[in-house]
Amino acid sequence: MKKRLYLELENCIGCRSCLAACTQCGGHDERNRNYVYDVNPLVNRQTMPLMCLHCVNPACARSCPAQAIQIHETGAVLSALVEKCIGCQNCTIACPYGIPKFDTEQNLMYKCDLCIDRTKDGIPPMCASVCPSNTLQWLTDEEIEAKQKQFNLDNGKWVASMHLESETNVKVNLPGILQGVTKLF
Repeated sequence: MKKRLYLELENCIGCRSCLAACTQCGGHDERNRNYVYDVNPLVNRQTMPLMCLHCVNPACARSCPAQAIQIHETGAVLSALVEKCIGCQNCTIACPYGIPKFDTEQNLMYKCDLCIDRTKDGIPPMCASVCPSNTLQWLTDEEIEAKQKQFNLDNGKWVASMHLESETNVKVNLPGILQGVTKLF
């Protein structure tokens, strides 16, 4: 049964456990591939995780002239292949979410690869496996649909993925405050 990374942004407590776990994922060379954003640091402590949304038709891969960015059969959009990346940085410019980063020393783009060494076998990505507040969850489509029903949200108020890049494999629930929803954990 296929699972997806699901984000409930309003749950984020800013602990940054996801960042620490990301560096421990196989193949990441102790490099963090996710970020935690301070939403309005001068007003409150609200934070939210930022990571690749693994677009179904990713702009980063479309913009790569060397076809260095591969899409795994699970839907995960992988970092640039070392042997193919020419260092043009088109991918970093093309991504509407600003996720791919470029390592000038290695002349290579890197980004979240959804811990493909784990998720291809149905094991949750490192970030979701350590998140203490359930901001990051590894769920089936049925479980995501159940959450929609739990919060009594119609399609007009439910955001299951961001739409800058059409469909994404990572599903996002925008903060309940913006939706006018009181969450019951």
